[in-house]
Amino acid sequence: MSCEKKRLDNATDIGPENSEATQELLELLSFFKANRNTLDGYLLYLEGVVLKKLDLRSQAVSVLQTAIAAAPTLWAAWIELAGLANEYEALDSLQLPKHWMMYFFAAHAFVELKLSEQALEAYTVLANAGFDKSTYVTAQMAIAHHDRRDVDSSLTLFGELYQNDPYRLDNWDVYSHLLYLKEKRMELAKLAQKAVSIDKYRVETCCVIGNYYSLRSEHQKAVVYFQRALSLDPQYLSAWILMGHEFIELQNSNAAIQCYRQAIDVNRNDYRAWNGLGQAYEILGLNGYCIYYYSRAAQLKPDDSRMLVSLGEAYEKMDKIPNALKCYYKAHSTGDIEGMALFKLAKLYEKSNMPNSAAAAYTAACQDLANAGSKELPAAQRYLAQYYLRFSLLDHAAHYAYKCLEHESTKEAGKNILKAISDKRLAASSSQPANLSDDLPDAIKNISSTSITQDTPKTPFPSPNVTPDNFSTPMFSRKNNKYKM
Repeated sequence: MSCEKKRLDNATDIGPENSEATQELLELLSFFKANRNTLDGYLLYLEGVVLKKLDLRSQAVSVLQTAIAAAPTLWAAWIELAGLANEYEALDSLQLPKHWMMYFFAAHAFVELKLSEQALEAYTVLANAGFDKSTYVTAQMAIAHHDRRDVDSSLTLFGELYQNDPYRLDNWDVYSHLLYLKEKRMELAKLAQKAVSIDKYRVETCCVIGNYYSLRSEHQKAVVYFQRALSLDPQYLSAWILMGHEFIELQNSNAAIQCYRQAIDVNRNDYRAWNGLGQAYEILGLNGYCIYYYSRAAQLKPDDSRMLVSLGEAYEKMDKIPNALKCYYKAHSTGDIEGMALFKLAKLYEKSNMPNSAAAAYTAACQDLANAGSKELPAAQRYLAQYYLRFSLLDHAAHYAYKCLEHESTKEAGKNILKAISDKRLAASSSQPANLSDDLPDAIKNISSTSITQDTPKTPFPSPNVTPDNFSTPMFSRKNNKYKM
């Protein structure tokens, strides 16, 4: 413990490579091997920690399983084992004793792997079994809600925790992050003052203050407090990631990249660090690196559309159109968080000379009530009005043209389209027009027979895995100003 404390104290000065500390770990390992038959559960746990420090992960997993079998209530061993299970399938392959601690381990591992739904289900079972007043269980449920972006539920649980135990600093870094996302400056200021009065030398306190300064756009001060947190604990994952975000805000991409790389060294399974690296390299214009890092982030968080949209943008910048279409389509299929996937998909179809697919995607976007206030909506309505006008579907064209009149940016275009519709109707009254609707795709024809004023079902549009005949691009094999995830 003395050796490890010295290593941590000097980590920020010496760096991650410390030959003296490595030598002492090897000496400890040789001691464990020499006394293999006399080790109890606690010493086996210590051996597992040493193996993990030496990056011998498979051996560490085996030894920690033995330690848990010998001492099932040793929670520290369960925690270390959860950190080594880097995917859902790895949990099933573990050989663990049938003990009640297994339920806590499974729930904790789900939180570590960002499997929020499974984690909430597991902690709900524990709460119903008699742990409903446990501050640990409540905090873990709040973190799970945070991971699934249910900010209001998470804030409610943290508020209850704060009322029941106002001196519990654990997880206040997550609480402060939620207040940051909701832009509750006064509540965040009070939380920072309370944390300082309790213990100003805790990493959570430094993180709360850093988030407060970040909300005030004082990014340099925020960096100072995140650095203080790392001086107290160089393995503090949140501080590395948050400091990387601050350097992004300060337009210091190189420093941000170093922070995100340190975060990956601490925990390779945290998607935020990989996504941060993708953002940093995107700012530098290195799209090839962006694709790699966004792909890793998307693998770790497959139900989060933001990484898929960012990945699609990187593919689009490198003119890999089929790949970009698949990313946008998948982002829409998984539940578009920011409401951008359909618009980007439609724009890319439009850019790729695929008007039918673009119209289908724009129609689906316009019918989605979640996009009612989107700034992309006026351009989509203008495109659909022009599209239906081209095929002489005048009722549909008029519907979207009137929608264009509601927005300042498309008002003139809407007036021009309505004038063209009026001219076509006058011409149609004197002569029989050509039936241009034969060229429409089936997805658009299906809605042409119904009134546009009625509630029509959302229009399906083709998957980018099926290439239309008029796809002219040859086949070959966001930004929000807040970077905090």
